[in-house]
Amino acid sequence: MTRIETELPPGLACYRRTPHFSSGNVPPALLSAHSVKPGVWGMLRVVKGRVRYCLDGNARTSLIVPEGGAAVIAPGVSHHVELLDAVSTFFIEFHRAGVEK
Repeated sequence: MTRIETELPPGLACYRRTPHFSSGNVPPALLSAHSVKPGVWGMLRVVKGRVRYCLDGNARTSLIVPEGGAAVIAPGVSHHVELLDAVSTFFIEFHRAGVEK
């Protein structure tokens, strides 16, 4: 079973961040299988409630990320999220190597 990390590898810097998403505005694409570009790492951060981060494909596993928690989204790995509470709110940071802070 694949382990879902909660800390990014060293040497990465954030270059973009999404707005906060909740049940009222989460893009449907995030609720079904998708992946981030090669060389790009995501960091799912839960602001309120709980979000289940699910790996799809051959690496099927999931992690319930609590309020204040985080999960790493590795490049090219198919995944989706599930909002578990009516108040669940999260955002995603995008990181890559070689970005000036």
